[in-house]
Amino acid sequence: MAGTRDSRPVYSTDGGRLCPQCQRQLVKCVCGTARPLAAGDGVVRIRRETKGRGGKAVTVIAGIPEHPDTLKTLCKQLKKRCGVGGAVKGDTIEIQGEQRAVCQEHLVKMGYQVKLSGG
Repeated sequence: MAGTRDSRPVYSTDGGRLCPQCQRQLVKCVCGTARPLAAGDGVVRIRRETKGRGGKAVTVIAGIPEHPDTLKTLCKQLKKRCGVGGAVKGDTIEIQGEQRAVCQEHLVKMGYQVKLSGG
C-alpha cells in the first residue's frame, strides 16, 4: 500500500460498513442527508461516451464522493469552465463534448484524485 494515501477503515467486522464522512456504522451515522451517496475507492474517473447519443461525445465523470447538492454545484463550475452544457444524472456528472482534459485539470486543482478511463 502506498504511504502517501490516507488510510481509513471502510468496514468493521463488529458493525458492517462505515460512513465515509463520520466513520460510524451506517445505521448509527449522524451525517443524515449530508452523507455522500457512495464513496467508492476515492478515485474520480473521467470517461468519454458516445453510445446511444447519435455519435455525439459526452464526458462522464463518476466516483465523486460528494452529496448530490455538491455535485450540482460542481457540475455548474465544470459547465462554466468548459463553456458547454451538462447535467447531474444519479451520482455522475455529464458534460457535453470531449472535455476530459479540462475537467481533469479542474478536479485536480480542487484536490480530487483523478484518472482518465477509456480510450
